[in-house]
Amino acid sequence: MDFKLTADQEAIRALVREFAEKDVAPIASKIDETRRWPEENIPKMAALGLMGVNVPPEHGGAGADMVSYAIVVEELSRACASHGVIASVNNSLSGWPLLTYGNAEQKRKYLEPMARGEKLGAYALSEPAAGSDPGSATTIATKKGGSYVLNGQKNFITNGGHAKTYIVFAKTNLDLPFEQRHRGMSAFILEAGTPGFTWSEPEHKMGIRAAHSTQLFFDNVEIPAENLLGKEGDGFKIAMSTLDGGRIGIAAQAVGIAQASLDASVAYANEREQFGKKIRDFQAIQFKIADMAMRVEAARLLTYRAAAQKDAGQKYGPAAAMAKCFAGDAAMENALQAVQIHGGNGYTTDYPVERYMRDAKITQIYEGTNEVQRLVVAREALG
Repeated sequence: MDFKLTADQEAIRALVREFAEKDVAPIASKIDETRRWPEENIPKMAALGLMGVNVPPEHGGAGADMVSYAIVVEELSRACASHGVIASVNNSLSGWPLLTYGNAEQKRKYLEPMARGEKLGAYALSEPAAGSDPGSATTIATKKGGSYVLNGQKNFITNGGHAKTYIVFAKTNLDLPFEQRHRGMSAFILEAGTPGFTWSEPEHKMGIRAAHSTQLFFDNVEIPAENLLGKEGDGFKIAMSTLDGGRIGIAAQAVGIAQASLDASVAYANEREQFGKKIRDFQAIQFKIADMAMRVEAARLLTYRAAAQKDAGQKYGPAAAMAKCFAGDAAMENALQAVQIHGGNGYTTDYPVERYMRDAKITQIYEGTNEVQRLVVAREALG
């Protein structure tokens, strides 16, 4: 498959890169240090169409393709991985299921403000005891007249506390046998401000510290029946299909971090001198740089391939799993090598590579651990 970018895709890259270098990179270190939500840049991202990249214009979005979305997340993450995941969650984890499974009124009321960046979205699947095994979720939605009453808790919810619209997954059928428990899950659209719906303070995290993650709490929260997304019992299908596309976003985030690590290492190797010459002249450094460059290119191609398959209407889940797994590992390894190339300087906050290392780790964990992705890839390879 040819991955020569179109003129529109190149223009999107140039647009996002200019924004990222002008408005994101200058604050990236400080918001990481202080764990500050980048509230000044959310409206700017919205104005550029970055919060509804794949949403058709009639629903308030930019109407671009999935490869363009990968480019957007990559370029944002190259400057600041927190900005990348804020946009990714709004676009893929909350926007896509509304676009794909929502009815006309749900799209008008919830998707359109989200695509325009007027309201942020969030995706609430994980729970304290249900991470890689979402079928074990214990949050319950009980039918009561024209409403569902929601009780339970969610964990590690990106954009939590800032989002106005949450896609929440809960059990609506508790009578199924253990091996069929996932069929009892449904998806709901929940608005911030609904009585009984609260959240915690942001978690203290190793990386992506400016992208806040919270716990969510539901105490007899009444959700109108018209806020059921899809049909009752469709929740697991909606959750898993959403994650298939979401992994392309996380792969793109990882590519951005891997590229940033390479960029920083090349710059440092060109200026740092030891034993009377630039460290770029040492073969040990050259080999590290070569491996970093190859990892970036391979991860980017895998990511664009998965995005292109989605654009073409082809099966893309295994390709997305492969891209997310490889790119996450590439980001982590590139960041580790960047710290090593920087030596003692790399271990200080005077240089950004220690942040890249902390940010990279999450790409091997969220939206399906890389162990889970390897299972998906293995099953596909084994037929």
